[in-house]
Amino acid sequence: MWAYELAESLLSNDLPRRWVHSKGVADKARTLAGILGPDAELLESAAVLHDVGYAPRIAATGFHPLDGARFLRREGVDERVVRLVAHHSCALLEAEERGLRRELASEFPLEEPHLVDALIYCDMTTTPDGTPTTTPDRIAEIVGRYGPDSVVGRFIRRAEPEIGAAAQRVQFRLEQAETSA
Repeated sequence: MWAYELAESLLSNDLPRRWVHSKGVADKARTLAGILGPDAELLESAAVLHDVGYAPRIAATGFHPLDGARFLRREGVDERVVRLVAHHSCALLEAEERGLRRELASEFPLEEPHLVDALIYCDMTTTPDGTPTTTPDRIAEIVGRYGPDSVVGRFIRRAEPEIGAAAQRVQFRLEQAETSA
């Protein structure tokens, strides 16, 4: 798939752990195919690309959702994928912490809520090493890695209720699909 090739070319050499995480997030996205229908491939593409803004050759503002989305847009990637990357994992809250909320919100409209939830779920239930985890453990890992008083630490604690709610909504949809099968 083209998205894997692009993400690998940007992340695997310079940021191998970020590449492993991105593949893990994409693996999780594939598990949601049954509840996403025709949007399953779109989510998988966004999942593997969600962190490309960390790539040194792309990073411009230092805010990876914005840098990644701008790059993907220049590359002609489907606008829905671009919007998911721009807003993954409650990025508006981090943009606010960084003084970039207006830029992010004006350049990239939000994607459909069920897809935003799905990408939050995939990202926030995958460790930096690409293995499954819980949202509370993932948030604790992020705070531990960046520090509670850092921009990322402050943002992720503010986002924690929405991250948890999004994960619960996805889990509910998965359970409903299981019981109706």
